[in-house]
Amino acid sequence: MRRLISGCDLYSFSDYNNLYSLLFLLPAILPYRQASFNIDDSRIGLIKIAFMSCYVLSALLYGYLGDRCNRTCIMCVGMAIWSVTEFYGSFTPDENFTQFLVLKALLGAAGASFPTIAPSIIADLFVGDQRSHMLYIYNLAAPLGSGLGYVIGSTVTNALGGNWHWALRISSALGILGVLLMIFLVKEPPRGAAEGNSSKSFSLKTWLSDVKQISKNRSFMFCTLGKTTVNFSVGAIGFWAPEFLLRARNILQENAPCQTDVSNYNDSMIFGIVTVVAGMIGVVAGVKIAKRFKKYNPRADPLVCGFGMLGSTIFLFVAFYLANISLVATYVLIFIGDILLMMNFSISADVRLYVVSPARRSTAQAMSMMISHLLGDAISPLIIGEISNLTKRQNPNSALWSFHSLQYALMACAFVVTLGGGFFLLSSFFIEKDREKADMEDKDCVLEEVIVTSP
Repeated sequence: MRRLISGCDLYSFSDYNNLYSLLFLLPAILPYRQASFNIDDSRIGLIKIAFMSCYVLSALLYGYLGDRCNRTCIMCVGMAIWSVTEFYGSFTPDENFTQFLVLKALLGAAGASFPTIAPSIIADLFVGDQRSHMLYIYNLAAPLGSGLGYVIGSTVTNALGGNWHWALRISSALGILGVLLMIFLVKEPPRGAAEGNSSKSFSLKTWLSDVKQISKNRSFMFCTLGKTTVNFSVGAIGFWAPEFLLRARNILQENAPCQTDVSNYNDSMIFGIVTVVAGMIGVVAGVKIAKRFKKYNPRADPLVCGFGMLGSTIFLFVAFYLANISLVATYVLIFIGDILLMMNFSISADVRLYVVSPARRSTAQAMSMMISHLLGDAISPLIIGEISNLTKRQNPNSALWSFHSLQYALMACAFVVTLGGGFFLLSSFFIEKDREKADMEDKDCVLEEVIVTSP
């Protein structure tokens, strides 16, 4: 029976994570939105920063509540608000950019409930290798959902003659489906159940004391910084790649910037397919490699993450460099670079769970989300757009320099990935001691609760 319930939980988690990743509809319909709102490269990045700023700030509240309240109810409410807001946002007038920003901010505040809490529930259901496998099933939803965002966004918008509003309405309808799945299929497990604790109310510490303890956890903090660089690069590349590939195609064809729907959306669909396949291969490959390597080295998890990112740096840099020479080579190199980059998705999520005691996992997840998103994909589209604008203003106004300005900006992502690889390698020096300390804290928390609750 427990296996059946756990399977339903994972299905619902993965389903909504796919739906949440459909926010990647934005890059797929970026040319139409940019034209509708009449904004430049840097201002279009404000959409992402408005969403992510509220997303990460709300995550702190959800982290606090997730260690103390019913987590399933919190996620259902958050998902419902997210879906309704997304639907309402689809009716935003094209000229009202400010209203669209406000709605995106509300989406961020509501959407943070799910990814903050869901991993801690999975951690309470499974332990060891079984937890690693369940986390990689859960994390498969991210590349699959983001790729579907590109495909659905481009297909629906193209079929309706440029009306991007319906893409958002489809996303909100799927969000309601996610709420229903959560209500009927997901059960609230006891915190720390997988570690042998059956407590219903596990956290006995203040929020500030939890934050202080987590901040001293060096392997957790270095892993979070590594995840920050991943989010920075994935956010920037995911946001700007369809537009970049379109500009590259214009240069290769020696035409003026294309204004037709077909050319706009072919590259979005191809990039979406590349993202889906590369993400799924990368997540599975990372878990399998780490599992085999762990037999010989207990620090395998951060080492696989670090070396994977260092390898990804080379492929991504060369991919952007060759874009105006061969789009086929660019797609192939992005595919390989994405596989290496996404190898860390599930592994790093597992690390951030097992180096922290169950009493603090939701808070730790919230802290990790705040740091990695606020300093990562919340600002990376804006930064890349601003670098592109600065380069463009210093050179002739032409299709060639429109391409080169974005090319040089995206190349910066490769250097950020290199920095992230270094953070993961640093975390490998502390991971064994921090994991042992988390296990000891878990036992102490259970003993303390027994003393407090005993008559």
